Amino acid sequence: MADPARAAKLAQRIKVVVAEALGRKVKDPRLEGITVTDARVTNDLQHATIYYTVFGDQAIQADAAKGLEKAKGVLRQEVGRNVTVRLTPTLEFVADQIPVVASNLEELLRAAKKRDAEVAALAENAKHAGDADPYKSDVPADVEIDEDDFDEEDIDLTDDEDLDEDAHK
Repeated sequence: MADPARAAKLAQRIKVVVAEALGRKVKDPRLEGITVTDARVTNDLQHATIYYTVFGDQAIQADAAKGLEKAKGVLRQEVGRNVTVRLTPTLEFVADQIPVVASNLEELLRAAKKRDAEVAALAENAKHAGDADPYKSDVPADVEIDEDDFDEEDIDLTDDEDLDEDAHK
């Protein structure tokens, strides 16, 4: 079993080899708009998964998938020539969904930004439901209150009757 670092290096090399082979070796017109986005290799270096994107509608994407399946043998042969491993890994092509997810996420961010702008516009003209300061005090703002301002008569904590009602029982 190979280490993960070697598998990652091999995956990057396979990604480059497949992308170059799609441009040079494979003459299928269905594969012209394909972009190889990523490649992953299992730790035993036996299987490679190659992620790709194709811009266009569903029909173009389906044609590209069929073209890749047909060209899989040529691409694997090219990988075998350019990669120095004992066994050439099998290739599996998977359509990459990251651009679709990213465009959906961008649309959601645009909608959220628009709603934030609407809320900000409403907040400019908004008034408080009650007083502007619900924590108003009767004491003028320039007067400071200290502990010395309270008399012992106001709060008598030394009286045991108030603190412990069960003491006389």
